Amino acid sequence: MDNQNNSIQIQDLEKTNRILRKKLERCENERRQLESDIATKEFLLKKVICELENSQTNLQQRSQELENTLDSLHQMQAQMIQSEKMSALGQMVAGIAHEINNPVSFIYGNLSHIREYTYDLLRLVQLYHHYFPNPPAEIQTERQIIDLEFLEQDAILVLDSMKIGTERIREIVLSLRNFSRLDESEVKAVDIHEGIDNTLMILQHRLKASDKSPEIQVIKDYGNLSPVECYAGQLNQVFMNILANALDALEEFNAKRTYQEIQANPSWITIQTAVVDSEWVRIAIADNGTGIPESIQTNIFNPFFTTKPVGKGTGMGMAISYQIITEKHGGKLEFISTPGKGTEFVIQIPLQQPISCSIVLSAEC
Repeated sequence: MDNQNNSIQIQDLEKTNRILRKKLERCENERRQLESDIATKEFLLKKVICELENSQTNLQQRSQELENTLDSLHQMQAQMIQSEKMSALGQMVAGIAHEINNPVSFIYGNLSHIREYTYDLLRLVQLYHHYFPNPPAEIQTERQIIDLEFLEQDAILVLDSMKIGTERIREIVLSLRNFSRLDESEVKAVDIHEGIDNTLMILQHRLKASDKSPEIQVIKDYGNLSPVECYAGQLNQVFMNILANALDALEEFNAKRTYQEIQANPSWITIQTAVVDSEWVRIAIADNGTGIPESIQTNIFNPFFTTKPVGKGTGMGMAISYQIITEKHGGKLEFISTPGKGTEFVIQIPLQQPISCSIVLSAEC
């Protein structure tokens, strides 16, 4: 009887053992499948990250190529300003600016998508790390090699830098296109005040208050002006160059002051217009920035002269402005600057352009 009971118990144990082995086998298969899935997803993630890095590298190379193209364009401008008519220069700059604008717009438009993809990928990586805090040793080693924590932070900073760079190129292209605006190349009577107000509207984002400095005040003292005969698009470009330089000077000055000091002595730009001797219109644009050092005041209207850091200034703005006022309009562009107190640029142009200039559009007019 005992032998029979022992036999039954042995059979039960063998059956239980078989069941446990099958469960163990299934668990082992599931474990291997899970490891395979994780390895596959890690591989795909690394592949996507690698492709993203390659894409970023290509975008940087394209941006550098565009910067080199702009440098070449500036050199060509200097030669053309000295030897060719303004109309020929305008056509050349307009064409090149159009060609540059297409690839820059493509890069700029895709940066937002790249940024979104990067956030998605980094968020996915963080989820993996959250749910699998102890991955296999191979994955941990690879994370240390690529320094994943640094990559997560630096990837966004790199994209931000690229966005700033493309925005700067777009601003330069816009400046070139405005300078060579062929649809406004003829002399016509316009409201000077409207041109100034439109320019201020474009620069409004730089006038608004920020977390670093209060709003920059714009004080207008407009005289009673009748429509002025001028090259409207090019005169607007002069306003843009002078106002942008004034804002640069104020930002540089404010960077050296505390928020409280700026509130006590606010930054401002004044714009005055008036008729002089019934024949001339006078536009004065002044700021209370750092002023222009006496040692460089004689170079302000020289082509390619700039005191701004590399990549921020082309050195052509004031040279082009001087030519537009003196050669195109037969006027005067002068400035008075006191270091530490500010700068005032004064534009004077005739209310009416000579008939010869209206008929013959040449650099001599």
